[in-house]
Amino acid sequence: MTTVMTLLGIVVFVFGLLFSIAWHELGHLSTAKMFGVRVPQYMVGFGPTIWSRRKGETEYGLKAIPLGGYIRMIGMFPPGEDGAIRQRSTSPFRGMIEDARAAAFEELKPGDEKRLFYTRKPWKRVIVMFAGPFMNLILAVVIFVATLMTFGINTTTTTVSTVSDCVIRVSERTDTCPGGAPDSPAKAAGLRPGDTIVAFDGKEVAEWGELQQRIRDTIGPATVTVERDGERLDLRAELVRNEVAKSDGRGGYVEGEYVTTGFLGFSPATGVVQQSFPQAVDRMGDMMASGVEALLRLPEKIPGLWNAAFAGAEREQDSPMGVVGAARVGGEVFALEIPAEQRVAVMLYLVAGFNLSLFLFNMLPLLPLDGGHIAGALWESVRRGLARVLRRPDPGPFDVARLMPVAYVVAGVFVCFTLLVLVADIVNPVRLAG
Repeated sequence: MTTVMTLLGIVVFVFGLLFSIAWHELGHLSTAKMFGVRVPQYMVGFGPTIWSRRKGETEYGLKAIPLGGYIRMIGMFPPGEDGAIRQRSTSPFRGMIEDARAAAFEELKPGDEKRLFYTRKPWKRVIVMFAGPFMNLILAVVIFVATLMTFGINTTTTTVSTVSDCVIRVSERTDTCPGGAPDSPAKAAGLRPGDTIVAFDGKEVAEWGELQQRIRDTIGPATVTVERDGERLDLRAELVRNEVAKSDGRGGYVEGEYVTTGFLGFSPATGVVQQSFPQAVDRMGDMMASGVEALLRLPEKIPGLWNAAFAGAEREQDSPMGVVGAARVGGEVFALEIPAEQRVAVMLYLVAGFNLSLFLFNMLPLLPLDGGHIAGALWESVRRGLARVLRRPDPGPFDVARLMPVAYVVAGVFVCFTLLVLVADIVNPVRLAG
């Protein structure tokens, strides 16, 4: 049964992946057509075509390898300075440029002269190229917020899980109270496991992060209001100064770092809690910030990936994952012995996270990514604007094709990184549990 559920999870994730890719390309397709650009092809996947159907002037299809997708627009790059499309040059870099130009015009038909992508105003090209990643962002936000509000998320709560027996520095890493250690303020005040703290020093609290900060800001007497067996009780506690784990600002802790603050002495319980709309939006903002941080730290993860793939090192839980690794995690999600609604929620979070990653990655200002084309269009707008201000001749469209050698280098780096992640996902995968 576990194998069946694992395979089902992988299939569900693959369908979510295909939908995300199709949704991304739909953004490009709809805006390109809106601005009158001819689009001969809309494809989900790469490699051999499994199925296709022509509707109007566009061929819609599904290809064998679900690792991306594309639309083919006529006139992605302008012709050469003399307006000609030459055959491939003997110079390798020049050949790359002319190949890109030729590909942009290979399906040119009579009447397409006014339907070329490069002839559209820069702001229209920005919209067309931004529309794809933006669709992924919309999907990520909708899934995250809806899932947080409907299913909830495993959250640290204000309910007491355990009460510390004594005051001891967290860096000592022991559960045994040394001789002469004073009772913890929580124990002395009569706090019990199962109590839910609803107010601290007369101020209502609903979230652990808020309660944690108030405790840490307090040294001395404080009133802790709890709900116990349906009744509210006010407990008097004398908070003391103690060394505790440094907070990450989101209710969690920074491993190996400590601060000296106010100390009450209990551990909070965790549980699945539905989020309000403001809470869901706030968490979405945290996820965006974490995603940007993870993208910026990607280069420093490469040594760990290499060691995990080829040296047998332990794979870090926050290690980058590819499609294979994410599909494997999706399979593990469905095989977990948790309520069905939680399996669905985790799978939705996985698909939403994939879409958020697609958005952030595609916005990098590097060819051949969408962000590279956006940067080219913005640069064209700037230099044309400067030419008008300085009363100089219009420099014309910015020739993005000249950057194709750089694009091939960037693509090569991406391919190498993707292969490294693929090997690591196969031989030493990130595991959801165990």
